[in-house]
Amino acid sequence: MFRFTSKKRVERRPFHANVVKNQVRFLLHSKSNTMRAALWMSGAIFSFSAMAVAGRELASELDTFEIMTYRSLIGFLIVITCTGLFKTHREITTDRFGLHFTRNIAHFTGQNLWFYAVTLIPFAQLFAFEFSVPIWVMLAAPFLLGERLGALRIVAIITGFIGILIVTRPWMAGLAPGIIPAALCAIAFAATAVFTKQLTQTASITCIMFWLTALQLVFGLVCAGYDGDIALPTGTGIPWIILVGCCGLLAHFCLTTALKLAPATIVTPIDFCRLPIIAIIGYVFYNEAIDAYIIGGALVIFAANYLNIWSENKARS
Repeated sequence: MFRFTSKKRVERRPFHANVVKNQVRFLLHSKSNTMRAALWMSGAIFSFSAMAVAGRELASELDTFEIMTYRSLIGFLIVITCTGLFKTHREITTDRFGLHFTRNIAHFTGQNLWFYAVTLIPFAQLFAFEFSVPIWVMLAAPFLLGERLGALRIVAIITGFIGILIVTRPWMAGLAPGIIPAALCAIAFAATAVFTKQLTQTASITCIMFWLTALQLVFGLVCAGYDGDIALPTGTGIPWIILVGCCGLLAHFCLTTALKLAPATIVTPIDFCRLPIIAIIGYVFYNEAIDAYIIGGALVIFAANYLNIWSENKARS
């Protein structure tokens, strides 16, 4: 005789469609933010590259102080207009004015050296030096920001300096005339980054950009007009001046926006695309050779920066 035994009931958890929907939305949102960050970075890449070309084109009729004066004037007018449109004028204060002043001295110095170097060395070599800015920031952070210098950061700094040596190659033919200004501009930009990090703790972007353009307009007028002669741009130079003024602000706005949308581990590799793009521009329009040492050294510098970003993310997780 057969016996029929009752089967044990298996409890099933209810299927929550909302959980799946939320996960899908999260993935789509992350992917969407990454794509948006990539689009903003394309704007930054265009702006940095256009500013380099415009700076070289203007060098025949304006000195670096005059270029900075006109760039700051255009930037100041843009900031004032945007402040009025978005009603953010109350954010502009004189709090920590000394730090604003110091930051803009560093940035003004670095940007003048950058415009000077762009006429002396290939675009790709100058951009490779720009990628060394985070290395200098890492070196200064323990002294100015009180950040700890861990083992991975030390490795990143050493790797970065190896990359700088590959780019400059002082053992082959000494230091070319534009190498020292390019290296000094990277150090000045690193100091600017450190001071900016301190300012962002209390000041808004509107406030920082206002003092950036206002103070550097004053610096430019003083430095360009100390001899009583400030050259006016020619008809052919005016479009380049406008390009420099607009791209100077747009580049940093695009970069900042991209970093808000996606982590630095995604944004940094996109930013590195500047190097091959500017190398091609230099090759096509200015007959600049595409140097394997510059590209290779820049890759080493990029690896050092990426190691630092990865170590920071690991420490936070």
